[in-house]
Amino acid sequence: MSIIPENFSSKEEYVHHIFSKIAYRYDFLNSALTFNLDKYWRRFAISKCNLIPGAKVLDVCCGTGMLSLEVASSLKGCVEVTGIDFCESMLEKGRSNVSASKWQDSIELVHGNAMSIPFPDSVFDCAVTGFALRNVPDIGGAIKEMVRVVKPGGLVVSLELSKPSWPIFKQIHSLYFNRLVPIIGKLGVGQPGPYSYLANSLKNFPDQKEIKSIFEEAGLKEVRFFELTGGIVSVHQGIVK
Repeated sequence: MSIIPENFSSKEEYVHHIFSKIAYRYDFLNSALTFNLDKYWRRFAISKCNLIPGAKVLDVCCGTGMLSLEVASSLKGCVEVTGIDFCESMLEKGRSNVSASKWQDSIELVHGNAMSIPFPDSVFDCAVTGFALRNVPDIGGAIKEMVRVVKPGGLVVSLELSKPSWPIFKQIHSLYFNRLVPIIGKLGVGQPGPYSYLANSLKNFPDQKEIKSIFEEAGLKEVRFFELTGGIVSVHQGIVK
């Protein structure tokens, strides 16, 4: 059963519509719905980027810029971060977040699509993405684009919601994510659609091992994944050949 309403021609169009509607509340609801764990998850993901001062980093589907800010913070601004997103409402919120930080000179957020990244081959030391793979029309295609723009030996890292691995935790997570998140999200943004979609988007999403295989098929080597908070989220890491 499709989770895309009939009045939208594609998943990409519907995702754009959703994030345009929730951009102004996205950061607040992320923190509220994850009990503030989203900050820890981002820090962990960036720790797996193995960054050094002067690195050039691409944040794919950067949204409100929180992962870009974590990259810049991790190196005290001694890094060049470029974030791309196809939703101008999210970018607008992201630029506001960046301009209010002390890392604004290290970060640039620009319009761009994960399925056709607007940069030449092999220009970044690392490409990272957070909570985006569930929303792209082609996971493998998006990862291949990230691989394309990263230099050989560089890293591709993804932070994403995943399937809990702890048996008891599975039931608790299912109840919370499928029943309560849509209700809380509706209260937060005043409409039911966006957070019902975000919950449903995980149901047919590949599990951690399947994402690892997609990373390998995209041309990455030494692919590993790390489960956080009982497998609620996972961080995948691979090296560009």
